[in-house]
Amino acid sequence: MSDRTGTRADVVVRPMDAADADEVLAIYQAGLDGGDASFEVTAPAWPDFDRTRLAGHRYVAADTVTGRVLGWIAASPVSRRHVYRGVVENSLYVHPDAQGRGVGRVLLDTFIRSTEAAEIWTIQSGIFPENADSLRLHERAGFRVVGTRERIGRHHGRWRDVVLIERRSPAVS
Repeated sequence: MSDRTGTRADVVVRPMDAADADEVLAIYQAGLDGGDASFEVTAPAWPDFDRTRLAGHRYVAADTVTGRVLGWIAASPVSRRHVYRGVVENSLYVHPDAQGRGVGRVLLDTFIRSTEAAEIWTIQSGIFPENADSLRLHERAGFRVVGTRERIGRHHGRWRDVVLIERRSPAVS
């Protein structure tokens, strides 16, 4: 199997590994600094990031010319309970300079294929309603809005809502 799983000529999507740590965490921090990506305010150290993401469902999108990481996607388990073994939560971050170039979509498409091959039947995510680009991207990839969790947490001193979305795989029954 080729590492090239993306569908853009200028971007290669490949499994994330420890050599990507600095770029992945810098992109993560840039997203956090933007204020509408997560309740988190500081990207974790690599060992914590590595420990909390499923190894089989972590990808980076890299520029085919420079090799620079443009974005990443990863899965975290929703629960350790056996009944939820086919449910994951995704995180998707694109470098600010690469946004609007289709990097998020190629990452999400690769991720969906990966999870379906592993018989994961539901991908879910919580997105701030202000992050309209991420909501649109996920909707175009087959996610639906489950509902809004109002005032679910405080972020930078104010209450924030989170839109809960999910994608049920039509390929995994």
